[in-house]
Amino acid sequence: MRKSYQLVVIGAGPGGLVAATTAANLGLDVVVLDEQPSPGGQIYRAIANAPTNRATLLGADYQHGADLVAAFQTSGAHYLPNTTVWLLNARHQVGILHNDQASIIQAESVIVASGAMERPVAFPGWTLPGVMNAGAAQILLKTAGVVPANGTVIAGVGPLPLLVAWQYQRAGIPVKAILELSPGTNLWRAAPRLPKALGAGNYISRGLKYTLDLNAAGIPIYYGVSHLQAQGDKHIQTVEYGWNSLGIRRRETIPTDSLLVHFGVIPRTNLTQAAGCHHIWDAGQQCWRPQVTPWGTTTVPGIAVVGDNAGIGGARSAEHSGRLAALEAARALGLISEQQRDRQGQDDLNWRQQDLRVRPFLEALYRLPESLLIPADDDTLVCRCEEISAGQIRQTVREGHGDPNQVKYYLRCGMGPCQGRQCASTVAHIVAAAHQRPVSDYAPFRIRPPIRPMTIDQLANLTGTEA
Repeated sequence: MRKSYQLVVIGAGPGGLVAATTAANLGLDVVVLDEQPSPGGQIYRAIANAPTNRATLLGADYQHGADLVAAFQTSGAHYLPNTTVWLLNARHQVGILHNDQASIIQAESVIVASGAMERPVAFPGWTLPGVMNAGAAQILLKTAGVVPANGTVIAGVGPLPLLVAWQYQRAGIPVKAILELSPGTNLWRAAPRLPKALGAGNYISRGLKYTLDLNAAGIPIYYGVSHLQAQGDKHIQTVEYGWNSLGIRRRETIPTDSLLVHFGVIPRTNLTQAAGCHHIWDAGQQCWRPQVTPWGTTTVPGIAVVGDNAGIGGARSAEHSGRLAALEAARALGLISEQQRDRQGQDDLNWRQQDLRVRPFLEALYRLPESLLIPADDDTLVCRCEEISAGQIRQTVREGHGDPNQVKYYLRCGMGPCQGRQCASTVAHIVAAAHQRPVSDYAPFRIRPPIRPMTIDQLANLTGTEA
């Protein structure tokens, strides 16, 4: 590991892999920093060493990742797996933790491709053992073939619950029910956007295939579900929910020791916030994201953001944005001209634009209701790290702390090991609702390094450029 590189790429998902491969092929000195032990990111997790039968079970979209990894491995780009990034600043200094050694490396340019995270939503019982994110369950399936022993219930919004249920069904894992929490009114919101979405490849047809296959397998799908609750003593025992059956609103209960939930994905913004990049509120995706140009550049010169890190677009869109950012990095460093960049990037600009045509439809169809983003029960835990409830946050707002960062300072929510990743959105929505203002009026939690937990010993033995 060296102290400096021309280009540092953070993340080895589809955007990061294509960015690094493109940049290395153009002659840049590139290093990819990756938390995982092998390249692929979350979407192509463990693709490099997945058994053939498991890769087949996960489908053709997953298998596509093998081509990206193979191209990356022959590109000449350096690769640092098992590496945590705990610092990124406007001077292109990147703090890393590798082999238990903290150090700082200097980059001429940085491409952030650390992807997205599942949107945390606090609901009654969400902290019970046996309740986990559907994406996390999918990771266990991809990396180790681990699945719920007694079947599961899958609840939430978006395409991922259907995909995970479809993969489980193919693996012979009982799926007791799929609970779709999108309001029925979303159909009317999404309908005008459907014609444009049909021109964005096979996204719609794949969703229909998953639904038809699940119906054929006898897996019930309940639409318009609300008031989701996980119940149990020391472990989840039942899932309770509200459902409209034949015009009658009723409560239903399903016995289960496993509940997988998914409420969409949002960009990981801790690094870009720490670096000082300007962020904007995306009303369609209901989250903050970095402000980027078509070439991925941000308001901080020399720092670009690609893939879902810059706004949710999916794996294929991430590939295009990774290639575009690499071309711009090569131009900025003088390896190619602006005309060469434009010529080589034109296809990716067009393909990405076409691929993103489905997003307005999906965002409207799976838009989360405010009732789901704001816990109604004061006893619902919001900050798991500091054990802060929704009621405590509301009381703090009533006492005059009218900003999410003020609530953070007073209650310490957002100061635990996750650095606000699990609670920031919910805190902001509670504060905004209390003042009857849009959540976009409030700045997100301020971010300070180290962005990931580190020991005093690691910081004391820090090597490299002083931050």
